Amino acid sequence: MMDLINISIPNAALTALLGYLVVFLGLVLLMVVVLIQGKLMAPKKSAAPAPAAVPVEEAAPAKREGPKAKGTAGELKLYDTDPKDAAMIMAIVADATGKPLNELRFLSIREIKEEEKK
Repeated sequence: MMDLINISIPNAALTALLGYLVVFLGLVLLMVVVLIQGKLMAPKKSAAPAPAAVPVEEAAPAKREGPKAKGTAGELKLYDTDPKDAAMIMAIVADATGKPLNELRFLSIREIKEEEKK
């Protein structure tokens, strides 16, 4: 039986080394699990390349403002919607379509309440 109070230096070194080895192997296994889950959860890329974006010309310049910055798409009307929620909706749509936000045009965003669904 091994005496853990009066352990010799070689036995202490071996015990410490085995402890470090167990922790290191646990970290390596955790890294492998995270990498595998990252590969499984990654969105699938389509095989066909996306068509090139064609710039859209504005119908008429705004009367009350100067020229708009490149990439702006005019005003957005919000109906019963918080601007923070509208920004999240626009970001989600841009991410889902795979297009930059400045290439999308949102005319209005309206919250649909439970009473209106029926």
